[in-house]
Amino acid sequence: MKSVLLHSSNGHLGYAPTKEESFWAGAERKPDFYISDSGSADIGPRYLGQDVPASPRKWQKHDLRLMLLAARRQNVPMIIGSASDRGSNQAVDYYVELIHEIAREESLAPFRLAYIYSGIDKSLLQAKLRAGIRVAGLGGVRNDLTPADIDATTNIVGVMGVDPYLEALDHGAEVIIAGRSSDTCVFAAAALWKGLPAATSYYAGKALECSSFCAEPYGAKETILGTVTENSVTLEAMADFQRCTPASVAGHAMYERANPFEEVFPRGKIDMRECVYTRVSEKATEVRGMKFVPAGTITIKLEGSGLVGARRATLVGIRDPLVIAQLDAGIEWARGEVAKEYGPADGEYQLYYHVFGRNAVMQDHEPNRTPPHEVGVLVEAVANTEQLAHEVGLMGARGLFYARTKEVKGTAGAATIQFAEVMRCEPAYTWTINHLLPVEDPKELFPVTYTTVGK
Repeated sequence: MKSVLLHSSNGHLGYAPTKEESFWAGAERKPDFYISDSGSADIGPRYLGQDVPASPRKWQKHDLRLMLLAARRQNVPMIIGSASDRGSNQAVDYYVELIHEIAREESLAPFRLAYIYSGIDKSLLQAKLRAGIRVAGLGGVRNDLTPADIDATTNIVGVMGVDPYLEALDHGAEVIIAGRSSDTCVFAAAALWKGLPAATSYYAGKALECSSFCAEPYGAKETILGTVTENSVTLEAMADFQRCTPASVAGHAMYERANPFEEVFPRGKIDMRECVYTRVSEKATEVRGMKFVPAGTITIKLEGSGLVGARRATLVGIRDPLVIAQLDAGIEWARGEVAKEYGPADGEYQLYYHVFGRNAVMQDHEPNRTPPHEVGVLVEAVANTEQLAHEVGLMGARGLFYARTKEVKGTAGAATIQFAEVMRCEPAYTWTINHLLPVEDPKELFPVTYTTVGK
């Protein structure tokens, strides 16, 4: 039976260093491909908006070095998707530069490298809208894309499927560095190129994209091997303390999904309702029963980030039970004092109070409303200028110290400001585009370029 062995080296390359022991344990099995996803929208919009890495250069180079050395020693392809966290054209160039640098340092023999851009020019999207093409909001959460959305955006990337990867492999690429990609498709492309069916290829991508997240107990940045055949996918943990069980693999298959039984990508989706998970060894689980459902219309997800403003933050701690019981009223009092001085929080500034210990993470969705005995309030100010952000943040925090609410008679102990100064933060960005662009050709937005690396 035809099969392909995929080495999933790290669930987010460079986000924290790959664990070398399990990496090399996987390498000893002589995989057919070394693959890693290196980006995500989970890190928030700032990194795409500013077009900067989310992780230190040292960590990213460490992980690229491991994969490149193993792949070139075994003469098998290496594939990286969503380069340097955000997948912009600049991020792809950055990784290509690191590959050249590592090749020189290690005196590697020449090899063929393909790099794939995913940056989308704003003028192209404006032209699509003028031509009457509807660019729908993802999941029905957003309205259709408008020219104003595009104008408010700093950087845009398209999320590519398997087709640019297949083109690169067809043209002899031995190392592929790609821009923003469907996590699933980075892996699926390798199996599809080897002639495996869409159902098992795409399922393998879903199972392997976060690497050791599909194993238990939890252990980040460990290697997983995936064996893909015509009717099954087998996941095997390489770390000595981990194992891939039916529960861990099925749990990861449902991870980060609006519908836990479907994984969607440009050419269709995987239906996992009839999947059967079977333990085949102490460290491995086999999966069968996945189905591929082709898309009627091929769409490319677009991600865009736009600048909101300068940002400042400070932390206020509160333990007084009377103050905690009336905290919402205290926050509103503090907001009111800021508004008296700077006007309402609309266009010039925004002021946020994140109450940790109560509902800072889930906010209105928090089911546990038990009163806490202590809270920390992260006061965040975003404004058009650095100075305004500083002043609003300072007054917004001090307002909690001075807040006048019912039953509170004195000032001592009402609140403690943990930092005397307001902390300067990176600028605030927001997701301005999260939409689906219909395309005739799934490769049309993603040009592939080839070069030779090495002596």
